[in-house]
Amino acid sequence: MLLNFNGLTKGKMEFDLENPLTGFEEHHFNAVSALFASESDHMPSFLAFKSTDVRFCLRRHSLSLISQTQSAYKFDRYMAYLAVNYIDRFLSEQVVTENRPWIVRILVIASLSLAAKMTNFNLSLSDIQRDVGVIFDAQSIPRMESLILTTLEWRLRSITPFSFLHFCMSLFQLGDSSLTQPLKRRASDIIFSTQYETKLFEYKPSIIAASALLCAADELIPLRFSSFLAATSECQYLTKEELMNALAVIREMLIEGRESTVDTLTPKSVLECECTTSECEKPTNLDGDSMKRRKLNDFRDETFRISHIQRC
Repeated sequence: MLLNFNGLTKGKMEFDLENPLTGFEEHHFNAVSALFASESDHMPSFLAFKSTDVRFCLRRHSLSLISQTQSAYKFDRYMAYLAVNYIDRFLSEQVVTENRPWIVRILVIASLSLAAKMTNFNLSLSDIQRDVGVIFDAQSIPRMESLILTTLEWRLRSITPFSFLHFCMSLFQLGDSSLTQPLKRRASDIIFSTQYETKLFEYKPSIIAASALLCAADELIPLRFSSFLAATSECQYLTKEELMNALAVIREMLIEGRESTVDTLTPKSVLECECTTSECEKPTNLDGDSMKRRKLNDFRDETFRISHIQRC
């Protein structure tokens, strides 16, 4: 099944996380205002998230699987970031009452599939299914994609912190163009890391972008940090209090070395996430006849029992 996104099919789509509004002529004359006006529509709502919430475990395991898949298939970090964005927004809009390992797997596969279509990356879903240990029937993944699309209201051109990098850097007035790329690269690395920091759920993408750039500036050109902070704080689109709070969280994250999921998502923690209070599915034998096959009826009646997923 080839999904059609607003008339654009795979192979013809041009989506860039740094320029999500590209191609929409109505925004050309006021792209900055359009970004800030729309960013809240692309944020997950995890303010009431607790570590005991089923969705918390689903998210942790999802990030772990995406990280493993990215290493295996060598797709770029932007595509992985986009898939996580879809997962976060989906989970924040749905009530999930079951914690089954294969629920995570179909959510990850469908989200990666959508992200691959948006970034024009040729992703082999059959290979990924073998790697994660569950093979779904031909209609299950398209059905899950459709559920994600409906939940996200077809907003796949996600507005993320990357969308605000160019604007926030313009506030710095660097002068020396040789500093632009190193600053942008370091800020991008920090933004990728922030996706794993649950304390940043409440902050808008623009705030995270500005905070990441300030952290990068503090590392690379510390003598100019104060002037950059002052210029950023005066921006009409940014709230200084939120900026300072997010900056403190990111600094704490960097100091403590929480810049990847590798240290926080151990095999033990993943196994704990897969277990419910009453049962935990056994690991799948990838080479034997025990490879799991989920039929469409299983997806409809058991995965989320669709009646178990309702819009919040």
